[in-house]
This record gives sequence, structure tokens and C-alpha cells, in this order.
Amino acid sequence: MRFQLLGPLSITDGRDVVVLPPAKPTSLLAALLVRPGEVVPTSRLRQAVWGEEQPATAKAALQSCVLRLRRLFAKYDIEDQAVVAVAGGYLLPADGDTLDLLHFRRLTARAEGAGEDELPLLRRALDLWRGPLLTNVPSELLHRDEVPRLVEERLRVLERVCEIQLARGRCRDVLVDLWEATRARPQHEGLAAQLMRALYRVGRQNEALAEYRRIRTHLREELGVDPGAELQELELAILRGDEPRGPVQDTASTVSLSPAPAPPAPLPLVPAPPASAPPAPSAPAHVHAPAPAPTPPVESGHPGPRLPHVPGFTGRTRETAALVGHLSGDRQDGSAPVLAVVSGGPGMGKTALALHAAHLVADRYPAGAALLSLSGPDGTPRSADEAAVELRALLPAAASPGTSPGASLVILDDVVHPDQVRRFLDATGCGAVVVTSRMGLAALVATHGPAVLQLAALTPPESRALLTAVLGEERVAAETAAAHTLTEACGHVPLALRIVAARLLTRPRMRLADHSAWLLRDLPARLALPDDPRMSVPLALDGALRRLPAPLADAHLRLARLDGRITAPDAAGALSVPETDAEEVLERLLDTGLIEEDQPGALRMNPLFRAHALHRSGRSGGPQAVVATVRHALPSGAT
Repeated sequence: MRFQLLGPLSITDGRDVVVLPPAKPTSLLAALLVRPGEVVPTSRLRQAVWGEEQPATAKAALQSCVLRLRRLFAKYDIEDQAVVAVAGGYLLPADGDTLDLLHFRRLTARAEGAGEDELPLLRRALDLWRGPLLTNVPSELLHRDEVPRLVEERLRVLERVCEIQLARGRCRDVLVDLWEATRARPQHEGLAAQLMRALYRVGRQNEALAEYRRIRTHLREELGVDPGAELQELELAILRGDEPRGPVQDTASTVSLSPAPAPPAPLPLVPAPPASAPPAPSAPAHVHAPAPAPTPPVESGHPGPRLPHVPGFTGRTRETAALVGHLSGDRQDGSAPVLAVVSGGPGMGKTALALHAAHLVADRYPAGAALLSLSGPDGTPRSADEAAVELRALLPAAASPGTSPGASLVILDDVVHPDQVRRFLDATGCGAVVVTSRMGLAALVATHGPAVLQLAALTPPESRALLTAVLGEERVAAETAAAHTLTEACGHVPLALRIVAARLLTRPRMRLADHSAWLLRDLPARLALPDDPRMSVPLALDGALRRLPAPLADAHLRLARLDGRITAPDAAGALSVPETDAEEVLERLLDTGLIEEDQPGALRMNPLFRAHALHRSGRSGGPQAVVATVRHALPSGAT
């Protein structure tokens, strides 16, 4: 016979289960079983059975209760166990074969250092739990002092199981357990962090941020404190689009029933780039809607995508579907890689879209994926050979011509010139290449015929959806007009919207209207986060202008003096050049993404880009005179 303590207190012979009635002998048995093999003092037993209101003859009453318990053992033929009277109390001998609690502890002990067997052993241990503990035991003391301790043992094992699953990329497998655990323990920050990571890594970033808001509200209302440093850092990592940081342990490490030590650093998804390479960019500020349901990423046996994750998407539906469809299709011949070009102005989310699509098609490229920057921090192009060397370090099996073409996907980020891509394709054997660039790369399109996606600003509904995803529906709905003003001030540029949302999220008591007024007093200079230079609209646009030939950058500043809509005659007048030269300048600026097509015969400068240009002109004393040699100063290779 075995006693079952991990649920309603019961007795089983392996076939039939008898749930004991809620009576005093049941409370006595539970008090002995929660301390198996230990002497439990009589005073403790009396308090467990009768609480504070003990009978006048408590000693005799306890002896009578012990006698009733022994009769219960005889009734169910429990002859190999007995309640033993010792000096000062009683004990009940037990082992892993006679008590499920000890069997649970035996399995968790075996899991320590068990390597690949650790996870199955821990799952077997968790399977012993049959619901809420001791629901048929009417003992206030046990429910106050003992049940929480036992529940904590289970939670430590559950956390370890979820950590192993997260480390192996099986994020979907842990969602149900973590939902239940966080609702049962609403202030448990470790479980909340795991749930946030799991949601984030399966593309449900909005829900990951909502989980942070839930536990923050609960901690403030119940305890008057904010979440700890781990949760706060995780929230910021999600907002920035970085890979979440957290305790991802090696699956061969151990688990203990004692309080868990500080977790080690997470398993790296992408090796750090060489010192000469710029840091991998954080995901720009937009939220995309998922494309048609993809096959989940391969969870074992393959490295999977070695890429940063990005925040959840609520827009770009057409572009996402087109890119995912293109990357999921078959190659027209057996050697040429699938090729796509994603272009657009600064801060429009080119890298984010490429990363999002790469994760959605991860099952198509089991050798993994890599993100390679093709330009330095100052915009200087990196050579294709240098990028190929970096790729060999990241994905050795996919970096040489003729080796497993089709097994890997590479994102060439921030390409400056078509030749960078052409030479990279010649030097490597990738299955798919997604190119992001601020330039249109028309020469590459002409020679290689890739899929082409041009990103402009988000639509107003998409901009509102981004704010709502980060700040919550209640906060945005409470100030609809102010939210509209904010998105307009940001020009519906994803990077700007992300910066605004991050500032507001870290200042929950600030009204959207107050932030909008503060922002408009110095736009766009205030669209920057002080702790991350990558999250700055002025720096992004200054960098874009520095990449241009001086006459072309100067033409951009002068065209900002128009009302936003630009025609060739208007441009000719603003630049003091013939209309044919003005058309050439507009074509070049259109190719850089600093202006965009509004309607036939007319172009448009994004209001945020225009505000930056006017601000820069005022800061530098106005643009220099533009002469007729503008078009001749443009590099013939720029496309």
C-alpha cells in the first residue's frame, strides 16, 4: 500500500484509490506524513488536529486519535507500517515505495546530473501530483505551514523543467504549464519571466508585455513594490527587440530542492560579431501581424535560426506574407539561392521585417540563419569577403559554395552597393539571402531578379496598434486624441513610435497629452532614448545624410522648405537648377528612402524627416547654395 500526499490524502494499492474522509485521524496522518520518518512532537500533532481550541484532556484525546488511525490501517491491510510512539511524540516510517512525496524527492534527486534523462525524470516527478494538496484535511496549521513548503518544492521542479524546454527551443510546450502556474502564484517573478520569454520566442510579444504589466500591477497593489531587476531588464529587452536575457541553463546541469542558486547566463544564439563589425541592430519600431500560420521551428536536431527576436507585428501584413511566401518557395534551379530585397528609409523596419520572416520560415532552413551587417557604424561598406568569413564562423556548413545549398538563410543587413551582394553570392552557398538596404539597389534587381519590398511609413491604424500593443488598450483608449497627435508627430515612422512607447511605458503616470506637448516643443531632438544610441531618430537621420554626397544631402535640406509635397518644377525652383537636373536629384533621393512617391508626378517627404531637415538647417545656418553640378556630384555607382 502507498500513501498519496500530493493531492487529496489517500491510500492506494496501485489499482484502487481510497480518499480519506475529512476527519481528525486524517489530519493526524497528514501531520505525520509531511514529516516522514521524523519524530513529530505531541504538541505539534495536537495543534494540527485541534488547532488553538484543544480539548481539556488533550493528551488522552491524541492517544484516542492515534488508536483510530491504527484501526484505519488495519481496515486497509496496512501491516508493514505503523504509527510508532516515541519519547515526546510519534513517527511514521516511510520510503519512496510507500509515500509519493518521498518518491517525488527520489526522482528529483536522480535527475541531478542525469544529462538527457533529467527532463523525463523530472516529468515523472511532476506527474505524481494530483491536484491541490490535502483538500480533505481539515487542519489550518498544515495548510498554513506545510502546504506552501511542499508547493514550493513542486514549483522549483516545474521551473527547471520549463528552463530545460526553453533552452531547447520548445517554447510552445511550456505555455500551458506557465499560464496555470502564474495564475496560481500571481506574484512569482521567476515564473512570470519564463512565461514572458516563452511568449516572446513564439512571436506573441504583445502578450509577453501584457504579462509584465499584469505582474507589475499585482506587485504594486498587493505589496507596494515594483518588479525586480530581472523582469525590468527583460521588459526593456523585449521593447528593444533584443534576445531576452535570463536563466537559460545547460540541460545537463542539476536541479535541487534547496533554494535555486543564481542562474547562469543564457545560451547565446549568435556568436558575437568581430570587433570590426557593428553591433547587430535592435529591431526597429513596428509591430507586424503574423503571416499565415507557419510550421513551428525545428525543436531538436537542428540549430534553428541564429537570429535576434523582434517584437510582435500588427502591420505590414502584405509585405510579411509576400516575403514569407517567397522564402518558402522552391528555387527555380538547384544552385541559385532565393533572393529578396527589402528597402526603405531610415527607421522603417527593414531589419525587423527580415528577421520576422526568417523566424517564420525557420523550418525551411534547418542549418540555421545568420544576420550579417554589410556596413560599418559610419556607413562604410564592408567587403563581401569579410562577410563571407564571418558567415563561415557562424554557419560553417553553409558558408562554402557547393555545400548544402538551401540549408541556411542569411540576412545581409544595411547593404550599400549591389556589388557587395553579387560577390557574397559568388563566395558562399546559402539557400536564401534577404538583403536590407536604404537604397533601392536597382542594378541588383536588374541582374538577379529578386523579390522587391519597399517599406514606407506605417498607416495610422498600424501606428495606433503599435502604441496599444506596448502601452495597453486602456491607456491608449483613454486619450485617443493625444495618441493620434503622437503618431502624427512621429510621422508614423516605426523607430520614432517605438521610442515614444518606451518612454511612456517607463513613466506609467505620464499622460499621453503631456508627453505629446513635451515632444512637440523640440521635435525631433527628443525622439531618442538616452541609454541606447541606436534608439535615436536624430542620429539615424544624421547618419543617413552623412552617407550621401554633400550636394545631395544639401538638396534634401533645401527641399524640406517646401510644404511636404514635391514636384519637379517646385524642386527646380527650390534648388535653383534646371527641371531636368531637379528630376535627377529627386530620383536619387527617392532611391535613398528620404522621400517617397505620393501620387503620379508628385513626391512626398515624411513629416518627421522634414522636421529633422528643418531643424538641421536651422542649426547649421541654412543649406549652402545648390549649383547645377548637383547631379554630377552623385556617384554613378549609387543605386
